[in-house]
Amino acid sequence: MAILDILKRKKQEEGKKKNETKPAKKAERSAKAQRIAKPKKEKIVKTEQVRSEPGPAEKKPKTASISYLVLKEPHVTEKASALVNINQYVFKVLPGANKNEIKQSIEGIYGVNVTGVRIINIPSKSKRVGKTQGIKSGYKKAIVGIRSGQKIDIMPR
Repeated sequence: MAILDILKRKKQEEGKKKNETKPAKKAERSAKAQRIAKPKKEKIVKTEQVRSEPGPAEKKPKTASISYLVLKEPHVTEKASALVNINQYVFKVLPGANKNEIKQSIEGIYGVNVTGVRIINIPSKSKRVGKTQGIKSGYKKAIVGIRSGQKIDIMPR
């Protein structure tokens, strides 16, 4: 029976240890609650930020680097070459490009005055070669009108 008494004593000792640690935890919890309930009041000092004038490099918008990203390539076809006679040029552009971006990129790269921009979305088409079927990807095309008397040299001679 001595063995059973040893086991009982161990259980009693473990129970006493648990009871001793619980009040300490409660004290810690209450201290945390007091810290959370009463936050320290800090004085907020507002400072005015003085904006400096932009330098000469900052005044110019970086349209040249964006211009080369917006325009992919000139679209050279018979119809596009016929449009050159009435001062209109055709370009393939990025799918997300809008008319203002296209206008700025043409003016930035070629140094001409753009009078109007028209956009055409060419859809993708399915192609078949023997058993293999694929897709010809679509693209966005822009027809750009420029001021009379100005030229864009798309195909240098």
